[in-house]
Amino acid sequence: MSIEVVLVEPEIPPNTGNIARTCAATDTGLHLVEPLGFSLEDRYLKRAGVDYWHLVRVQRHPSWVACLSALGRTPDQGGFHFFTSHGGQSYARMHYGPDDVLVFGKESTGLSSEFIASYRQFRCQIPMTGDVRSLNLSNAVAIVVYEALRQQDFPGLTLN
Repeated sequence: MSIEVVLVEPEIPPNTGNIARTCAATDTGLHLVEPLGFSLEDRYLKRAGVDYWHLVRVQRHPSWVACLSALGRTPDQGGFHFFTSHGGQSYARMHYGPDDVLVFGKESTGLSSEFIASYRQFRCQIPMTGDVRSLNLSNAVAIVVYEALRQQDFPGLTLN
């Protein structure tokens, strides 16, 4: 198993492309929950992912329920972390396991209030000053993925 990144309704192709590149570099799975704000054929998406798309284990899901089905478990079974700027524990204080699921919302609004309410106990956030609403999605994913892997001593990754 490996860490899985879930993007719920991503909107900006270069962000998703950058996230795909991070997933390729870390052997992390990528799940895209529709609706997507772009086509997977988008040139900006492909350019941001450079020539690493063949290394990404990407799955597209028509809904959150379909994504959970593909993952084979639910948040109540553990190992899920929902990232939001609306409260929760610091991402750095969380314990991450080798098959955890890291869930991020869309760039414009993040995870919906209904979504957050459903998984309130699993909320996490990246600390920042009160003057900034949020970080760029691809930066946030990279920060969290590398923290999760750091806690596991970077399994399967090498220094070049």
